[in-house]
Amino acid sequence: MKILDKYLLKTFLSTFFMVFIILFFIFILQSVWLFIAELAGKDLDLLMVLKFLMFAMPRIVPLVLPLSVLLASIMTFGNLAENYEFAAMKSAGISLQRAMKSLIIFISILSVVAFSFANNVIPYAEYKFINFRRNIAQLKPAMAIAEGQFSNVGLYSIKVNKKSGPNGNSLTGITIHKKSAMGDGNKTVIKAKNGELISSEQSNTLKMVLNNGYYYEDITPKKYEDRGKVPFAKSTFKRYIINIDLSKLNKVDVDDASISNTNTMLNISELNYTLDSLHKNMNTEILSFSENINQRIGIQRTSKVFAPIKKHKAPPNDLLSLYPNDKKLAVLNFAGSTVENTLFSINGTNTELLSKQKNINGHILAFYDKFVIAFACFLMFFIGAPLGAIIRKGGLGLPIVFAVLIFITFHFINTFGKRISQENGLTPFLGAWMSSFILSPLAILLTYRATNDIGLINMDVFLAPFQKIFQKVFPPPK
Repeated sequence: MKILDKYLLKTFLSTFFMVFIILFFIFILQSVWLFIAELAGKDLDLLMVLKFLMFAMPRIVPLVLPLSVLLASIMTFGNLAENYEFAAMKSAGISLQRAMKSLIIFISILSVVAFSFANNVIPYAEYKFINFRRNIAQLKPAMAIAEGQFSNVGLYSIKVNKKSGPNGNSLTGITIHKKSAMGDGNKTVIKAKNGELISSEQSNTLKMVLNNGYYYEDITPKKYEDRGKVPFAKSTFKRYIINIDLSKLNKVDVDDASISNTNTMLNISELNYTLDSLHKNMNTEILSFSENINQRIGIQRTSKVFAPIKKHKAPPNDLLSLYPNDKKLAVLNFAGSTVENTLFSINGTNTELLSKQKNINGHILAFYDKFVIAFACFLMFFIGAPLGAIIRKGGLGLPIVFAVLIFITFHFINTFGKRISQENGLTPFLGAWMSSFILSPLAILLTYRATNDIGLINMDVFLAPFQKIFQKVFPPPK
């Protein structure tokens, strides 16, 4: 039996690592495509590109690992069934569960490694990845402006036709659109024949010296009826200096640990601590708001402002009858103003509390995701192994079709569940585990059918009713 276990383990591992490398390479190319705008045209050296990809790699593992387990399981057990090796094992009294024993041990170890990876490596890599993307301009300030395309730098959108010089600091054919401080579009356009970037890696200010150009600005009249005339101002210059603040793009260095964390950057212990703080903060705000509202609508405050002339043991049905006619309008105005202010305060606080609840849900989802990836390895194995034994096809044809369909279903349900739970449509627990709960019965069903040598679909069950109808309509001749 040890020889058989070694053979199955060797066959599975060779297929698994081959599939993992291929899929990992495909997903890396997808990441490069998603962030191509941040890499292309910025004169990044090879070391920085490799560092960018290295920080992006760990976030791909939760996608690649379950799919690799699923595809490797289908291919391995499909090959064994297609080559009648399973038939030989069953004739020797070896069941499917016994054949899967060594692989179950490997998947258990892989699940533990996946959990540890998701809890330690991915948060650290996510921290580095986000910091690196934020600080490309500070590591090499001239890279903040790409050649041949508009680059957003602070309040400016800058395009240069050509960059030259040892560090790309000499610019030719410069077009600058300056965003309006009022947020109503680009009101200023600056064009120059050439210019120069003066900066240093230690500074958060990018100095741009422009030569031989003109300055164009739309002017918004104060009177609304004059705005249809579209007035503007235009001037020329021989030399013009622009100082661009890069501090918003470069808050910290890549190796600096002063950036505030997000839920993807935290491990389990940090998530527990953060969730405890978030819940306490939210409960404190709810309690403080409720006390504030009670004080606003309290009877004592109203009675102090408009004390009734007559005192009654029980208030009448018409409360306004307690006040003289000259005070009734003031009472109504005060009541209406109080209601409006209270509703405005309730709506504002409700929006703020919903935002905080979404933040809490995101942290809870990040907590469960570290366990979901470990369970997903088990789930995909117990779907793929019996499915391969049933379909009896190896190679890269039919197994890929089944693997892609199953994984897309798993990934879609997982994404759908997390999105709904993020918006408070479901509890974060159900949102994170929805895909596992839905596909677990499929794994149990496939394992049962493969163990009992039942096909994927029993066609007799579907054809029997039609056969009976056909026999009644067209009875056999006597």
